[in-house]
Amino acid sequence: MQEAVRAENLWIEYKNTGDSNLKERLIEEYIPLVKHIAARLAINLPPCVDYDDLVSAGIIGLLQAIERYDVGKGVRFETFAYTRIRGAMLDELRRLNWIPQKTMEKAKLLQDAYSQMEQELNGNVKDEDIARKLNITIAELHQTYKELAATNLVSLEEIFSVAVEDNGEPVSHVEKEEIKRILGEAIDRLPPKEKLVIALYYYEGLNLKEISVVLNLSPARISQLHTKAILRLRGSLSRKRAYFR
Repeated sequence: MQEAVRAENLWIEYKNTGDSNLKERLIEEYIPLVKHIAARLAINLPPCVDYDDLVSAGIIGLLQAIERYDVGKGVRFETFAYTRIRGAMLDELRRLNWIPQKTMEKAKLLQDAYSQMEQELNGNVKDEDIARKLNITIAELHQTYKELAATNLVSLEEIFSVAVEDNGEPVSHVEKEEIKRILGEAIDRLPPKEKLVIALYYYEGLNLKEISVVLNLSPARISQLHTKAILRLRGSLSRKRAYFR
């Protein structure tokens, strides 16, 4: 509680004065967040992608978030900054041509398909449904899962961060609690293996390689299960926008 009050007072003082020393203190305060996001993003990336480069890109996103953050809007800075920090890292990966444009396009098509089918089928979406929706074969769909898993484009932290902001504006406390409820119910409805991967990764803090040992599956298979789970959750949360209109 005291930490939260201290951070809030630091923010208020910085926003009132613009003092560069206070800004440095804020940067130091949130460097661990940048490193956490970089570590999560780097899990599936090859050795040629340097972790320190991701951190450097994330710091640029952090600086932008610090300047744009509005203390009075009632949203935690970590939530506000998450997508901006991660987005800056993804921009760096795109600059390095690590994430091909075609993969980005496939990710968007797949997310849209899950969003529509999750609503039409009330969460009971199978690979066959998605393949039929996209007019592709099951083999092509599994290849797309593999490509997305390799780029680590999707995460649970990101979908919650995006959900609690709407066009840059934070939602109310009541709406935020409703989003948490919807997300919790969506996690409960996940297929058993996908649900277990989410629990071990986000709540127990295991990385994908450790989960592969626990479940006796390959790291690639765990990555695909993670990707499918996040796509399902995105689909469930997409209902939130209609719910609050």
